[in-house]
Amino acid sequence: MGASRIVGKPLAVLLMQAEATVISTNINTRDRDQYTKQADVLITAAGVPGLIKASMVKPGAIVVDVGINRIKGEDGKMRTVGDVDFDDVKTVAGHLSPVPGGVGPMTVAMLLRNTVDAAER
Repeated sequence: MGASRIVGKPLAVLLMQAEATVISTNINTRDRDQYTKQADVLITAAGVPGLIKASMVKPGAIVVDVGINRIKGEDGKMRTVGDVDFDDVKTVAGHLSPVPGGVGPMTVAMLLRNTVDAAER
């Protein structure tokens, strides 16, 4: 879910190169729930807090939340949340990445690895 030039489109291409069947949707896709409910792996980077609900997820699916959204919490302080309604979706997902603390550390690790690889070359 999400077709940005930074995450959605490059990720779709990488997955297709790995022979995965990819359905790319975005916030404007009609009846997008029909696609998300079929996904064995659902990756979201739409930029909409709490967009993905349990009713949109196939039971047992792997859900990777790449969304980074800043919202005002009940205490009035700003906090970071993803595109997935974590508490709702955790009841149906087989695996679910948290925000914060999910893909962010992996992104940093891969950036460092690529930097070392480039320096060695």
